[in-house]
Amino acid sequence: MNLNFKNVLTIIGISAFTSIVSIVGYTKWSRSNSSFENDGKLPANYASFFNGTAQATTVDFTPAANAASPAVVHIVTKTNAKKVDNKNQPRQRNPFFDFFGDEDMGDFFGGPRVIPEQKASGSGVLITADGYIVTNNHVVNGADEINVTLTNKKTYKAKVIGTDASSDIAVIKIDAASLPYLIYGNSDELKLGQWVLAIGYPLNLDVTITAGIISAKHRSIDINSRQSDRPVESFLQTDAAVNQGNSGGALVNTSGELVGINSAIASPTGSYAGYSYAIPVNIVKKVVTDIVKYGTVQRGYLGISYAKEGAMDEATKQLQEDVKYKEGEGLLITDVLENGAAKAAGIKKGDILTKIGDVVIKSSPELQEQVSRYKPGDKVPIIVKRGSKDITIVAVLKAKLGDTDLASTSKMGEKLGGKLISIDKATADKNDLEGGVLVKELGSGILSKSRIEKGFVITHLNDKPVKTVEEFYEALKNTDNSTVKIAGIYPGYFGNYAFILNLKD
Repeated sequence: MNLNFKNVLTIIGISAFTSIVSIVGYTKWSRSNSSFENDGKLPANYASFFNGTAQATTVDFTPAANAASPAVVHIVTKTNAKKVDNKNQPRQRNPFFDFFGDEDMGDFFGGPRVIPEQKASGSGVLITADGYIVTNNHVVNGADEINVTLTNKKTYKAKVIGTDASSDIAVIKIDAASLPYLIYGNSDELKLGQWVLAIGYPLNLDVTITAGIISAKHRSIDINSRQSDRPVESFLQTDAAVNQGNSGGALVNTSGELVGINSAIASPTGSYAGYSYAIPVNIVKKVVTDIVKYGTVQRGYLGISYAKEGAMDEATKQLQEDVKYKEGEGLLITDVLENGAAKAAGIKKGDILTKIGDVVIKSSPELQEQVSRYKPGDKVPIIVKRGSKDITIVAVLKAKLGDTDLASTSKMGEKLGGKLISIDKATADKNDLEGGVLVKELGSGILSKSRIEKGFVITHLNDKPVKTVEEFYEALKNTDNSTVKIAGIYPGYFGNYAFILNLKD
């Protein structure tokens, strides 16, 4: 009996010793063979997991969701039915349905046809207690009526304060007080893998919250070029589920701070397929501040052309070889525009732009994002590599037309009155225009006393083309005449129209 017990203990002891030796041996072997590290050390990128700076934690989204969701609103827009006279207009329509004309049958007899009333919905974010809301330009663009519903089911009429098609940002306002609103976070501090929440009103549902991570930064997907010839894109990419109706909604961090405005999805079907894109809040803040303060975005321009990823011509490839450019070290400057800020500062073709201020620049979206934060007249420190030297150059950004003045409506613009916005790219293409300025509202100034009607698109001021509202106000500000000639079209109607406005009225 005792002998058997001793034998059992011996067997257990041998088994335990063998197991320990096996475990120790396997651990040493696995560490020496993992990632080809023969010295038994882990790769440097894993260091934070073992020095106490990175720990597995449970994330609770409840506080952020409760704080942020009351400040995200549902936006419903209405575009009124319009009669469009197609007489003498080119027709590009499906021949199989063209015989009977449109719904009202008017087109069959050469008369007006009716574009029916249209409704759409999106989301928005309250940013002040007195009712200022930021949303996407494409949510409210062209709308005749905007209704905003809060999470408490109260509905308000909203007015457009201003829009910026380049960044796809719009500011609208409702008349209310003591409203919940979101505080700004800092999108520069976002890290890959960081949790974020997308909040909005997708697919006509009530307020909806989804979670995901920051999966990429500084993304350009060439979507804002649909509505602007000078798009600004440096999106945050997330895998938080976003669908139609989420546009203009909030992207918040786990502290409940606004870090982005949801704007787009990448999808072959039009529904969520795993990738969504938000405008970084640091871009949003600049655009919103300019719109509220100046009525338009104060955007400074550097005046350079640079080599774009995947679009290298032979001349650019040769320039890369000449300056010994290495992929990823910055943006290779392929041209410096005359009368631009870069030219005046001494930046040259062949320089490699590596930094704006303290921010490292490796891609065009990063450059766009940083420059978009400045206004005309701002002094911007730029580091370029020229040969083997790094040179710091201070450039004074200029407005698009080559000066450093702020593009404001000016006293003349205020006298003119009305609400003017740049037409979107789709409207421009449909009417064979390079750009133009839509008279959205007549207001109570000079426009209201003229024969110009709401819906008129201004294409020329004093016989000079104007493609954007910024160009229009700039030209208006610089005129010395007491009268101005405004020319343009009424979309859907044949012919050009011209009006003489007396600025002394």
